[in-house]
Amino acid sequence: MEISLKYLPGGRAAASGNMMAQSDLDLKETALKEDLKFYFMNPCEKYRARRQIPWKLALQILKILMVTTQLIFFGLSNQLVVSFKEENTIAFKHLFLKGYSGSDEDDYSCSIYTQQDAYDSIFYVINQYKQLKNISLGTLAYEHEGSGLKICKQQYKKGTMLPSNDTLNIDVSTETECIFFKPQELAGKKAELKLNSSFFNLEFYRLIQVEISFKLKGIALQTIHARELPDCYAFQNTITFNNRAHSGKIKIYFDSDTDIQECKDWHIFGSVLQKNTQYILVFDGFVILSCFSSLILCTRSIVLALRLQKRFVNFFLEKYKRHVCHADRLEFINGWYVLVIISDVMTIIGSILKMEIKAKNLTSYDVCSILLGTSTLFVWVGVIRYLGYFQTYNVLILTMQASLPKVLRFCCCAGMIYLGYTFCGWIVLGPYHEKKYQQSGFPVTDLHEFLKDHGSVGYRKEQTSMPFICCCRRQQSDDNLILIN
Repeated sequence: MEISLKYLPGGRAAASGNMMAQSDLDLKETALKEDLKFYFMNPCEKYRARRQIPWKLALQILKILMVTTQLIFFGLSNQLVVSFKEENTIAFKHLFLKGYSGSDEDDYSCSIYTQQDAYDSIFYVINQYKQLKNISLGTLAYEHEGSGLKICKQQYKKGTMLPSNDTLNIDVSTETECIFFKPQELAGKKAELKLNSSFFNLEFYRLIQVEISFKLKGIALQTIHARELPDCYAFQNTITFNNRAHSGKIKIYFDSDTDIQECKDWHIFGSVLQKNTQYILVFDGFVILSCFSSLILCTRSIVLALRLQKRFVNFFLEKYKRHVCHADRLEFINGWYVLVIISDVMTIIGSILKMEIKAKNLTSYDVCSILLGTSTLFVWVGVIRYLGYFQTYNVLILTMQASLPKVLRFCCCAGMIYLGYTFCGWIVLGPYHEKKYQQSGFPVTDLHEFLKDHGSVGYRKEQTSMPFICCCRRQQSDDNLILIN
């Protein structure tokens, strides 16, 4: 009896401690459930529960409008750049390619078939380069006095070839020889001596190719009409006379590599251009500010989600003595927030590049296009998350989510069949297929050619009192006709 009295107070203390620990655990569980339930609510439910304003939703909608508007402005500006490049390339082909028809032949610009045509085409390039300032309609000029026109010929080493005797004696190792013309010496006697030198005595049976390269400078003034400052361009042009096949046909390739450069010294008078540039720069600054705010809010949400995940994991370990599965942990990582963060970073970088391009400090149009285009895509895709809060759209999104793995597996299988068909068609039909049929149509057969200029056959019309049986009557004069459907 004494022992029981002695240990009774200690037992009551232990029981009381267990009850307090259980009570604290229950309170932690209740608080955790409330926080989890609130975390997985949509913005409308969060507003009804705690009057929390959906700042991220409003900011994403504002971002869609601003980023799309920014992309449209940049796209219109980039379109001027691309069109200026393409139009100059077409102009160069007409200026320097003798007999250019205005459209390329397959994958090359034009072709020649005689030795005289080859000499005429080469000297035509030199003469046009010499008279460039007098014949060109564009704002073109030579790069500088030290630059010029470079002509290189590549050919096999000396040998003999007698097709009539089926004999060939040639060294397949190649040699390259070049000649250079400066713009200021093209009108002098030195240029005449070079043009009459043995360099232009081409031996076509061992000639591989002739390459003519030169660089020109130009300024795009059309941007002024769009209230933008102009850019300076450097065009590296290369004309290649390809005789590798030695088939009697030399293919002429024209390649123009365009490099956009900052104009070193320009003075444009007029306040319209300056004000327009300032307005666009201010708008780009607001885009950067909105994206930076979205970046902070989404990063904060991810940090809070990781803290909540840690609480949930520790609670399960404390109460149930087991670890939370990996799938449950991933529920706290919102992929939409990650997508928004990536798009915000790309938009901020792209907007900074766009501002530098607008101020004519940079000319990275391609990099800026990739960044702004991809970020705009991500911004629009990110809105799908909010459409999922509506029941009708949520069914569609869940269907797409469930079918995506199967669609990818189908694409893999169909891709194998398509690749196999592509390789088979390439080796079986490729060498005999003309691209020309798609441009000008298939060749006309003798039957279609015979009937092309012939109108509809005139049939004798007869009056009949029973028109419903006219189709059953056969005219005697039609016995010699052949009906073709």
